Amino acid sequence: MSEENPVLPDPYVPGSGTGDFTVGHYDLQLEVKLAANRIAGRARLEGTVLQALQRVELDLHALSVGKVAARSGRDTVKVTRTTARNGRLVIELGTELEAGADLSLEISYSGVPRMLRGLWGEIGWEELEDGVLVAGQPNGAQTWFPCVDHPSVKSTYSIAVSTDAGYLPVCNGTPTGHRRRSSREEWTWELQEPAPSYLVTVQIGRYRLVAVPEHDADPETPAGAAPVFLATSPALLGRAQDALGLQTRMMDCFSRHYGPYPFDRYTAVVTDDELEIPLEAASLSIFGSNHLDGSWASERLVAHELAHQWFGNALTLRQWRDIWLHEGFACYSEWVWGQESGHASLRTQARRAWRGLFLKPRTVVVADPGPELMFDDRIYKRGALTLYALRCAIGSEVFAELIRSWVAEHRHGSVDTALFLAHAERHARTAGQPEGLATEAVSPWLFASELPSFPAVETP
Repeated sequence: MSEENPVLPDPYVPGSGTGDFTVGHYDLQLEVKLAANRIAGRARLEGTVLQALQRVELDLHALSVGKVAARSGRDTVKVTRTTARNGRLVIELGTELEAGADLSLEISYSGVPRMLRGLWGEIGWEELEDGVLVAGQPNGAQTWFPCVDHPSVKSTYSIAVSTDAGYLPVCNGTPTGHRRRSSREEWTWELQEPAPSYLVTVQIGRYRLVAVPEHDADPETPAGAAPVFLATSPALLGRAQDALGLQTRMMDCFSRHYGPYPFDRYTAVVTDDELEIPLEAASLSIFGSNHLDGSWASERLVAHELAHQWFGNALTLRQWRDIWLHEGFACYSEWVWGQESGHASLRTQARRAWRGLFLKPRTVVVADPGPELMFDDRIYKRGALTLYALRCAIGSEVFAELIRSWVAEHRHGSVDTALFLAHAERHARTAGQPEGLATEAVSPWLFASELPSFPAVETP
């Protein structure tokens, strides 16, 4: 990981996160009453004090807090006061804890979750026609559990969700238990790979969880493919299997290009509702029923969300200004799959994206777009073209090894633009390329608003 500490608060989401406390593991127990859209939860946060403190601030939006208990090592720490307002839960302790001290917090909370309104619309816990969807990017985790809602804080998770019988709550990672109690059902899930809170989710619906059949893998695919599952209603199951069955081939494709899939399994959730865009979370993605139409427009989005498991979920930005490291790589992966599947060559797809950008305003700087533009489509396309320009400059073989080593070295860590540029320079020099070539190739795409010329034919 980069040695540079992240700026807290992040200037793109200044109301979220803290520099005083980090969380290594969350244990979440959630009771969900769907008819009332009401939750009651108990969260245990196992963390570490980063600098001496007597007050801990967490992110929690529009939910009421009950009992709070604290421990440091084997010692109980007195909680003198708690206050929850304006999206912050403030816990005042009876004694000061030194930097490096362990701190465990157990928090009871409840209420009707309210979505968080911001520059990017409404995010977080959303009540569907018949179920629940959680879309946490960039800071919507706080709508359903108390957390340090910052992308540089990566944690593991145990999640237990109890809800109405007949509904399946799908969470991150692997299901570890299921039991029925009268009119209620409880499912437990475990995510053993570290992920930031915004990538943690719960999707609730009248879902069935089924495995996607394996196919005959390409003999060149490295070991590391993971099982793929679908969670969808019985009414949509056939269409989902047809539209999303390609995911196992996509996983083989990306495993060859980027290295082994970074989680134990992958789950695609399909809601009965239509969604404007698909959503990614650690080890799973969420699609709307409208994404099952079999078109290339939908197929490329399926590839895009799967690619996020490597770029965004395993390698996660330190600050939101570096969003291109997620979206540019995922968009580039659409082109990789497009070429592999016979849709169009990498160069054809890249040129098509460049022509689209040529017709749009040149008002965005990819490496620091500002919070208003960080999800602008120009970030996605110019980010992908940044990678394509690098590939053209240093050659496809050197580029392929550069990306595989980038993923391997920073798997489940935090990354930033400076770290990527240093990696690209170091790798290109090791491969015998001139010093400065990699930086020269990508800088106009990342640091200037003017659109560079379309990249020349790649170096042999």
